[in-house]
This record gives sequence, C-alpha cells and structure tokens, in this order.
Amino acid sequence: MRLLLIRHGQTPSNVKRLLDTAEPGAALTPLGQDQADALPDALAAEKIDALYASTLLRTQLTIAPLAARTGLEVHVRDGIRELSAGDLELRGDDEAVETYMTTVFAWVSGDTALRMPGGEDGAEALRRFDAVVEEAAATGAETVAMVSHGAAIRMWSGVRAENIDVHYAPARELRNTGVVILSGAPGEGWRVLHWEGRAVGPDDSGIEASGPAGEAVDGIQGIQGIQGIQGGGGVNGGVEG
Repeated sequence: MRLLLIRHGQTPSNVKRLLDTAEPGAALTPLGQDQADALPDALAAEKIDALYASTLLRTQLTIAPLAARTGLEVHVRDGIRELSAGDLELRGDDEAVETYMTTVFAWVSGDTALRMPGGEDGAEALRRFDAVVEEAAATGAETVAMVSHGAAIRMWSGVRAENIDVHYAPARELRNTGVVILSGAPGEGWRVLHWEGRAVGPDDSGIEASGPAGEAVDGIQGIQGIQGIQGGGGVNGGVEG
C-alpha cells in the first residue's frame, strides 16, 4: 500500500506556538485554507483510493478540497489525531514545548513506556495510529491519503519505517500540508519513499537541520517536489500540532 501522511494546514494555534491537541481544536487560518485548496493539484499525480482524517477540525477542513476533487468519502478516525499534550495542553512556553518534544522523540528511540505528563504513553499512541493504518490496508486500497498531525506523523514514521534511523524524524520538521509518503503493509514493514519531496534511500540516516517555521511561499510544488504552500510550521522547530 502507498500511504500518504499529510499534515493539516496552518491554524491560529500554530501561529501562536501553542500545544493544541485536544478536540475539536483550532480551525484553519486563511493561509491554512489556501494550503488545503492547493492539495488536490499537488497530489494530482496520485491515484488515491481512500481518504482519512483525524477527529480534530483542522484535518477535516484540510482534506475537504481533496475529497471534493476525488469524490471519495472521508473516514474520520480518532486514532490518527495529534499526540495528546495532556497537562501541557494549550501551553506554548519553552519548558512545555521541550517536555512535549523530548517525550515524543523518546518514543521514537524506543522508550514507548514513557508517558506524556497527564497524557498517553508511546505504546498507546502507536497502537491507535496502527489501528487506522491496518483498517485502511484491509480495504484493499492501493493508495491511501491520511490528513493527520505533525508530531503524530513524525513519531509513527520514525518508529515504523525500517529505512530511517532514530535521528531522521526528530531532525526534520514537517510543515503545514507537508507530505510523508510510505510504502508497505501492516505486518510486513514500511519504508519512507519521500519526506516533503526529499527522496529517502535505504537506511537513510543523514541528519540535516530543520528550516525555520512560519515561512510563507507563493506556490505549491508538485508531488515529486512535495510540498506545499509552506508557512505556520512548528513550535521551536518541532511542535506541529
């Protein structure tokens, strides 16, 4: 199965640098809506068979133009929502952000028993995301697009993809409407093919600094140069929300 994991468009919480992970969450900014509107053209080369979004409002707003273009039903699933910030919810201070991201990337490194303060642990987060991926694979769809969230996509890809090491996902920000493309199947393994347009080879462990967040550009690159209308990136180079 070809799996397109797409981060939602920009939200006011992204702009304010807040850990916004609870339902229903923020809507899109005008730039975020522009990013959503650009997705169908950006993904025009993909023959998408199924669409999924999380239970948070921003993913459903982001996927709506793609659903309109393809005519596909959007399956809304709690399992691909953002990683819960727990007691850190709606905080944007450096201490909260550092705690959140340190916990998330400890999960990538294998410490899935570590619990977010007042929230879930890594095993729980992986289990719920896995369940949605398994559901999609069971439909027989060849290409599935899921609009999810930055930290959730980076964490799941960092753990499940066999061709990137523990440094890869933490070193790379995923900007609004950025896309991670994987190939594989539950029980057989996954490989990252592209990370925001960058082709990923076997055992790719190269580390490069994430670019600064919040950069707006005028256009959207094609699927081979993914992605997107950029802007409203993560908090402190990492918290996507």
